[in-house]
Amino acid sequence: MRFRNSILYVVCFTVAASVSVMAQIHTDVSDLADRPIVRKAFDYLREIEPDTIEEQVKIAEIPAPTFQEEKRGAYYKRRFEELDLKSVRVDEAGNVIGERPGSGGAKAPTLVVVAHLDTVFPIETKLEAVREGKIIRLPGIGDDARGLAVLLAVVRALNEHSIETVGDLIFVGVVGEEGLGDLKGTRHLFEKELKGRITHFISLDGAGLGVTVGAVGSKRYRVTYSGPGGHSFGAFGMANPIHALGRLIEKVSRFETPSEPKTTFSVGVIRGGTSVNSIAHTASFDIDMRSVDPQELAKLDAKFQAAAKEARDEENTRWNNRDAVELSVEKIGDRPAGRQAPDSPIIRLSSLANKHMGIEDDFGFSSTDSNIPMSIGIPAVTLDIGGKGYKAHSPDEYWDSTDSHVGSQRTLLIVLGVVGVK
Repeated sequence: MRFRNSILYVVCFTVAASVSVMAQIHTDVSDLADRPIVRKAFDYLREIEPDTIEEQVKIAEIPAPTFQEEKRGAYYKRRFEELDLKSVRVDEAGNVIGERPGSGGAKAPTLVVVAHLDTVFPIETKLEAVREGKIIRLPGIGDDARGLAVLLAVVRALNEHSIETVGDLIFVGVVGEEGLGDLKGTRHLFEKELKGRITHFISLDGAGLGVTVGAVGSKRYRVTYSGPGGHSFGAFGMANPIHALGRLIEKVSRFETPSEPKTTFSVGVIRGGTSVNSIAHTASFDIDMRSVDPQELAKLDAKFQAAAKEARDEENTRWNNRDAVELSVEKIGDRPAGRQAPDSPIIRLSSLANKHMGIEDDFGFSSTDSNIPMSIGIPAVTLDIGGKGYKAHSPDEYWDSTDSHVGSQRTLLIVLGVVGVK
């Protein structure tokens, strides 16, 4: 899920694509959109939008917590097969993959289009749609059932009008985008399953019509202080893991970080203790640190690591190292940051597609599956894909379908702008 930090991007049109391929990104968007076959596909996406919404609901009603996406993945694999995608498979990570080869051969671009299968909701969450006119109330209806449904709608439009692309299209329902999933599915695509094949990348994630053009990196750790513990009265005088944890939280609260590039930190979960009259034998917390700049994130990380050791040493010194506490720092998340030039061709294409469709540019940075390609120089964007979403990551999430077909149409236009039409 992306929570985008909006920025003002002045888009200039001067730079060639960063990946050397036979077909450059098609930036004559009006010419592309005016081709009869593309106009027909646009009309088709509007016509099938009720079906797309029903698909969206059906997907959202299939439980898919991070690391438990199998049931939703099985449904998605069946839909890929029904849509006659080629080489349909589930890879070692659990990603569902289907390919639609282009006509351009090895030198043509290969665009990977993904939406994430997983949700933040536990397996026992009640998933039953409540409809109120254009409003649908259902956990996960926007994030990312909408992306999964629009991806399928785009494939339907390509097939319905026999649109032959120059570049190859690879469609993927990826696992592990949310939380501790740590972009597991997309990492696997780049490191193993599709290593060396991907020249461009588009993620479909979230409601609205914004575009994520930069990657917010993050470091996440589980910090644990441990000791023998004991009775609060009888064992008094030993180092206390909870006190050590408190020392560290106090240090973290005094960190100073820049507002530009935006750099943040938050202790999100605290654990420890068994009773009010016990010295805990263990205490831990999870911390999330983020920045749009890799160097600022590295500086914050180093400051945090030093503070964790200082808190341990201070607690042990306070009690003359009696039954000293020990420190463990476990990395539970590591998402790379990444920036693209404001005038990069894929951002230019997105802006021109917006202009053609009468959409105001809303570009920003966020943490999405696009973090991985952006961090290694692969052109990428994450597209919001229509309608309006509210209360994401909440059991009260709901989505407004007003003019939602526009998201599907823009997605198709940008996809075709990347791979070209024969």
